[in-house]
Amino acid sequence: MHILMVGTGGIGAYYGARLQHAGHKVVFVARGVHLTAIQDQGLKVTHATLQFHQQVTICDETTLHEQYQARDFDLIILTIKAGATAQWRNTWKSWLTAPDTKTPILSLQNGVDNERLVSEVVGRERTIGGLAVRIGGHIVSPAVIEATGMAQIVMGYWPNHSQNPPPPQFNQWQNDFQTAGIPTFATADIQYELWRKLLINNGVNPLSALTRLDTQALTSHPTYGSTVYQIMLETAQAARADGVAMSQGDVDEMFNLIKSFDAIKTSMLIDRERNRPLELLSMSGAVLERHQRLGTQAPVTALIMALLEQGL
Repeated sequence: MHILMVGTGGIGAYYGARLQHAGHKVVFVARGVHLTAIQDQGLKVTHATLQFHQQVTICDETTLHEQYQARDFDLIILTIKAGATAQWRNTWKSWLTAPDTKTPILSLQNGVDNERLVSEVVGRERTIGGLAVRIGGHIVSPAVIEATGMAQIVMGYWPNHSQNPPPPQFNQWQNDFQTAGIPTFATADIQYELWRKLLINNGVNPLSALTRLDTQALTSHPTYGSTVYQIMLETAQAARADGVAMSQGDVDEMFNLIKSFDAIKTSMLIDRERNRPLELLSMSGAVLERHQRLGTQAPVTALIMALLEQGL
């Protein structure tokens, strides 16, 4: 496959390196000192099952626009921060919708709004929802990535396969990912799976950034653990605004899942430690916006978001 990886942070670099290592042609997009370092030194990715240090094809957005067309690629994978999705799709709308362009876009981002934003530009028939599951991936230094975990992918055509049946090549993409060493699973209802992931993301990410504790410290603590569970309940209730039914069983399953993991320093905690913007709007903000639509309240989510916005 010929793949465009939009975003070369921990997640995009890891999956892109896997795919290149397996023989696929990958074009990475990055910026700043990270881009310059990769151009000079190659991309280095370390993982328990992958030691990758190779030259890669990488460019900034200006070069991408000048030298490539969206139709040059078999698949576009989006791994930028969720807060940048709306601006990205607006900026690249004409490029993404040029004549004869049918390239699908796979989102591997946090949150439940990315697929909707993408589909409003390219249509549902080109929109694939995805989850990067059980992976930690971070830029250790420019051009150097450290990844941990099983690094699975769950993907499906958005919002579900009854409304948007996948094309025949969908199974081939899944097989190609598997062959590249990426455990990949198809789901017929990706919107439901995105909300299940948000149960965990909204449950632990903001609270970890506020307390500066990892997931194990949070979920094993009597007060913080019950707070995580309450936030998950508020998240499950918010899903009703999107027509997604989340049960208490879903909450229990995802709470027990994150509680069983080894200690994980969340992406939001790392962003706060490095003074980077937090993905609050794509997690807590999405939950609060749905509660507003439903006419209900999510007081714990609202409190933690307000504290983080105050810089506490």
